[in-house]
Amino acid sequence: MAYIITDDCTACGSCIDECPVEAIAEGDIYTIDPEVCTDCGACVDVCPVEAIHPE
Repeated sequence: MAYIITDDCTACGSCIDECPVEAIAEGDIYTIDPEVCTDCGACVDVCPVEAIHPE
């Protein structure tokens, strides 16, 4: 199960550096590619606004 980034995302960039498979794309609200995400949860731990949740 991949993770998703909600509208609460502030595009701070914290999660991008943590993703070991580069599944996160930048934008006004970041997105996670579910085909690439390995469900490791590294991004969840570093999100300061808790915008990342299991899909």
